[in-house]
Amino acid sequence: MTLTLDMQVLDRAHHLHPFTDFKALGEEGSRIVTHADGVYIHDSEGHRILDGMAGLWCVNLGYGRQALVDAATRQMQELPYYNNFFKTTHVPAVTLADTLCRLAPASLNRVFFTGSGSEANDTVLRMVRRYWALEGKPEKQWVIARDNAYHGSTVAGVSLGGMAPMHGQGGPLVPGIAHVAQPYWFGEGRDQSPFEFGLSCASALEAKILELGEENVAAFIAEPVQGAGGAIIPPDSYWPAVKKVLAKYDILLVVDEVICGFGRLGEWFGSQYYDLEPDLMSIAKGLSSGYLPIGGVMVGNRVADTLIDKGGEFFHGFTYSGHPACAAVALKNLEIMQTEGVVERVRDDLGPYLKACWGELADHPLVGEARSLGLIGALELVADKASGERFDKSLAVGNLCRDISFANGLVMRSVGDSMVISPPLVISRAQIDELVLLARRSLDETARRLGLSLQEEHTA
Repeated sequence: MTLTLDMQVLDRAHHLHPFTDFKALGEEGSRIVTHADGVYIHDSEGHRILDGMAGLWCVNLGYGRQALVDAATRQMQELPYYNNFFKTTHVPAVTLADTLCRLAPASLNRVFFTGSGSEANDTVLRMVRRYWALEGKPEKQWVIARDNAYHGSTVAGVSLGGMAPMHGQGGPLVPGIAHVAQPYWFGEGRDQSPFEFGLSCASALEAKILELGEENVAAFIAEPVQGAGGAIIPPDSYWPAVKKVLAKYDILLVVDEVICGFGRLGEWFGSQYYDLEPDLMSIAKGLSSGYLPIGGVMVGNRVADTLIDKGGEFFHGFTYSGHPACAAVALKNLEIMQTEGVVERVRDDLGPYLKACWGELADHPLVGEARSLGLIGALELVADKASGERFDKSLAVGNLCRDISFANGLVMRSVGDSMVISPPLVISRAQIDELVLLARRSLDETARRLGLSLQEEHTA
């Protein structure tokens, strides 16, 4: 048997994949990825595929970075593991904490390390409620998040997130979490101007605070740009209005930077792009470019001072918090990003170039909107371009386009009928051209499979 068939047999027999219809995957068989270089992955059938999703929003420096492998090797030879419990630590964790605080917004001067973004948001929930209890306001329990938000898949992460399919599985959620409208203008706000819609979403947040009672609300959590929710870029009016609401009612701001952090929007953090001052900030993914699992919560002075001065022991942590090898790789990753000017290049060159090229896909008959910011983008697939009417959900057009895209040599992700990209930050202009060409080719084939006329199609 070939490698592909051998692996598919074993995979079907023993491996339960995340976010997967197990039965359907067993019937179809997995794609076996064997190696990768730069912005490309390679499978066991010999196909080279441009990874338009940087793995899962995380391989910011691309594949095959020997310096990151060497950093892990050196650290594992010197100190492969030790914990940060019981008044101990090690050089990689301390040095990484210092480096992160130098890169982050000025008010963030402490880091609590985790193994993932999900664990980071679990920590956020614990930390927010602990803070208010120490401040003598234990009734401030409610955390407000957004509809369709993704904050991880642990019990607390699912509860903070606003995705209905996830809420429908697994029994009762963590209490004391409410959700408000997401700033998704194309999907939910086209009866208003983008500016007006951004303000209305901020007004919905204020209304929810008043409904719950401002004395009961602890925090608001949100991504700068919603990633897994569909690369939802808020209107320009949204974040300034949200900041005013939170300041008015003295409610903590938690910014989930798991996707937007480490250069994705052309700044080190999305909070800097939108001029936010988080009280807590979740990080992961691009922190190590996905080479080893690591995450954390960056903690603002207000919260950290209370936890330190009034808190005593904080009964929370993970075996692998600040794992030395993971921390060493993260440090080398951040060093390379600084040395190579990766963030600045996204801001000044690649982000604007992607915006121009990606925007050209708006002329395609299937596309209702083509949007991007930095190196994140989305296409809205529609049945009627003039009205923006969606396809019947039973057609699963987004999944169809995703599968066609893979076959054409491009990883695009489907979120409903939104096609999403988030390529490595080291992608070149020529590779952006290739990405956009493959995306258009995939749109064309999707239209043909749906039996739609392409007479208006721009020739690819």
